[in-house]
Amino acid sequence: MSGSILGDLFKISTWGESHGKALGVVIDGCPAGVNLTELDIQADLDRRKPGQSPFTTPRKEKDQVEILSGVFKGKTTGTPISLIIYNKNQRSKDYSALKEVYRPGHSDYTYDAKYGFRDYRGSGRASGRETAARVAGGAVARKLLASLGIGITAYTYSIGPVTIEKTNFDKDFIQKNFLYMPDRQAAQQAEEYLTGLIKGNNSSGGKIECVVDNLPAGLGDPVFDKCDALLAKAMLSIGAVKAFAIGSGFSAAEMTGHQHNDFYNYNEQGKVIKQSNNAGGTLGGISDGSQIKIQVAVKPTPSIEKTQPTINRQGENIDLNIKGRHDPIIVPRAVVVVEAMTALTLTDLLLKNMTAKLENIQKIYC
Repeated sequence: MSGSILGDLFKISTWGESHGKALGVVIDGCPAGVNLTELDIQADLDRRKPGQSPFTTPRKEKDQVEILSGVFKGKTTGTPISLIIYNKNQRSKDYSALKEVYRPGHSDYTYDAKYGFRDYRGSGRASGRETAARVAGGAVARKLLASLGIGITAYTYSIGPVTIEKTNFDKDFIQKNFLYMPDRQAAQQAEEYLTGLIKGNNSSGGKIECVVDNLPAGLGDPVFDKCDALLAKAMLSIGAVKAFAIGSGFSAAEMTGHQHNDFYNYNEQGKVIKQSNNAGGTLGGISDGSQIKIQVAVKPTPSIEKTQPTINRQGENIDLNIKGRHDPIIVPRAVVVVEAMTALTLTDLLLKNMTAKLENIQKIYC
């Protein structure tokens, strides 16, 4: 299987399965001198790990990370960083009844079509548990970005029909509720909505919004490696994500040119600023120095205890009712995954941008 490597200069390679011994990531290209400990990485993994609320799978995993290489006395050495997270609470027998069945909404059928063989225990590499390795790698990228004053904040924008109100936006509340919503009223409404779905053995989707502050202008390479194009690729690589938007997104199709254009002016310090941000922080595929704002749509959890028509490997039409431990909603645990993929993409672009101008090279060598 190819396709488990992301990045050009700041590069990660993830490995492991949901019900294997462990998952992990190898990071190649991280500069030496970044302050890094296991606690830095654990903080993000703790936000993603299961079993923390009534709205996540009851599978209990500590997701304890170990740094195997690339760090000495609390600083990165410039050599490959290897991180491992052991699986401790697998219940593979829960999936024995599914080894011959193609579950609706899962990758079972397509994996068989491609490889003729698949790991049916929790979907193997197609499991949402695979994202633990991404989050670990993203935590390292986030440390590098933080040293440059670049901040990334993601949050739950909507769950089912419940959407946050920007007038109620409270950044501090994001980390104080199970759903990672920045709106107390919306969080309460979403909890009530999800409780009803759980009682009916159903699941929900939602949207995640992510903003990046203090990113410099100039990141992204036309034509195929645009900043927004690479962010889109990173987001759509997350298994449950079905759509990506930046800035005004699909609303741009309903606007006029005069409405959508972001007008420039200089502030008192002579800095270029925009009066609006419909572009979402990029122009021509290159960051423009304003806030990056993206949204992703996350599908409902496909594993539900409701009877669904499907097929099996023997060519039969059957009815399926899925048992086991599953999230009634993926969105809250995916918030930190979106942050991680954003951090990884932008860190790689920052390193690549160092060679865009001769003067940049001269600053290092002259």
